[in-house]
Amino acid sequence: MTRVLTSDRRGPAKGSATSLVVFLHGYGANGADLLGLADTLGPHMPGTAFVAPDAPESVPGAPFGFQWFPIPWLDGSSQEAADAGMARAVDDINAFLDAALSEEGLTPDRLILFGFSQGTMMSLHVAPRRADPVAGIVAFSGRVLRPELLEDDVRSRPPVLLVHGDSDEMVPIAAMPEAGEALTQAGFQVYGHVMKGTGHGIAVDGLSVALAFMRDRLGMDD
Repeated sequence: MTRVLTSDRRGPAKGSATSLVVFLHGYGANGADLLGLADTLGPHMPGTAFVAPDAPESVPGAPFGFQWFPIPWLDGSSQEAADAGMARAVDDINAFLDAALSEEGLTPDRLILFGFSQGTMMSLHVAPRRADPVAGIVAFSGRVLRPELLEDDVRSRPPVLLVHGDSDEMVPIAAMPEAGEALTQAGFQVYGHVMKGTGHGIAVDGLSVALAFMRDRLGMDD
């Protein structure tokens, strides 16, 4: 049984938007951590609604922090718990995306999935396994989980933008070319941008590249 994800929304009135961006936050954060980006992106993406759900599980010791799945080397959980948590989160995210598209009256080709860190891991896992392709995936500072399964599991191939800081102390920059190789081998169109001197975060140049990618994918530069 899927869990209902709590979320906040910014943009035009529900049902009147012409495109949708769903933010998936990182480990220990919450939806509000990324929803603030709507203030910067919104003026350049007319008609776009921005939605940011909280992950379904709280993080021990972080009252306002959530996780998509446990991370053994951070919280001492088992790999079995991590695998089970991820499987549940996949179902939760798919149900959330289906409901959000229905509520907005939009088709998947009007949806951008925008992830950061653990949210990127979920984005790169969920979107390729959905039957109908989303408009694109913006993937900041994450990695492809179980890359050996991707080619066999893929059902749709939306274009992917990988963005990573070259000073990332949490998810090493090496994860970016590894993700690019796995995605390319599975038939995806992949773009990349390295944020120079940036750690585990989103720098201005990276967000600018993401904006251009999203506008292009949603036909806003026509």
